Amino acid sequence: MKHGIKGRKLGRNSAHRKALFRNLSIALLEHGMIKTTLPKAKDLRPYVEKIMTIAKKDTLANRRLAISILGNQKIIDKLFKEIGPKISERNGGYTRIMKYGFRVGDKAPMAIVEIIDRDIKEVAQPEKQAVTA
Repeated sequence: MKHGIKGRKLGRNSAHRKALFRNLSIALLEHGMIKTTLPKAKDLRPYVEKIMTIAKKDTLANRRLAISILGNQKIIDKLFKEIGPKISERNGGYTRIMKYGFRVGDKAPMAIVEIIDRDIKEVAQPEKQAVTA
């Protein structure tokens, strides 16, 4: 029987996998979108969505729980002050995985993981000034 077997090993031991998902989730929460391999993206989704569910209610216990999972105070503040209020009415499904083709070196399937309803900051490009002679 295959009880308690969930997720992929991704060629890493358990401590390395834990560090990998912690780093990927911190990057996702910081930037709103990351590009990674498809198997990592599929395993990252439930990890991040549990953290985002915790962030829906800003209590001391939830903050301590999120800090114990992520370990980054700057990201926790952003999570509870910016991301949490936006997703408070949503019942799950906070992230989206889109396939992105294949990596050049080893043809690994790539994917983009993004947070639904994220802020897209448009960078205004400065106008080029004509140089007169």
